[in-house]
Amino acid sequence: MELILLKDFSLEACSSFDNDSLNKLEISSLASRFCSVAYLQQIWWFEVDGEVEFPFPSGTYSLFFRLQLGRAGKRFGRRVCNSEHVHGWDKKPVQFQLSTSDGQKAISQCSLNDPGKWIHHHVGVFVVENPLQQQKSNFSMTQIDCTHTKGGLCVDSVLVYPSEFRERLKLF
Repeated sequence: MELILLKDFSLEACSSFDNDSLNKLEISSLASRFCSVAYLQQIWWFEVDGEVEFPFPSGTYSLFFRLQLGRAGKRFGRRVCNSEHVHGWDKKPVQFQLSTSDGQKAISQCSLNDPGKWIHHHVGVFVVENPLQQQKSNFSMTQIDCTHTKGGLCVDSVLVYPSEFRERLKLF
């Protein structure tokens, strides 16, 4: 079983206050495999994108974003989620995209809801037929609707997982 976990992606966002660092934070999180997650407190739009190039074994793979509505934290030694700043995600769906160097593409949309739970949002599937060749995959998550603000989103990581084991992600 092959699992690739990515933390190296770019995140751009536009807040209602130019250069206000309180609207785009990197916060520590025990719920992440990394030391921190990106937290968007209040923004007008955002785009997260990245790329992975890797010689995958032959097979079918799924790409996921690991997200949570609400600020992850700890209180009295227990993991908690503060949903105070969660707003605006029910107005328009977030768009997810995946493309590969051999021309495969996937686009999906979903409205973000259910604060307090880490969710693996499925972006799409790609197939690797030649394991000796580097497979380059580009991925993105965007919500570019400037008619309302949105906030309270934690962005943890991107996972590439064999599609046959997709149901196992629901256990984490």
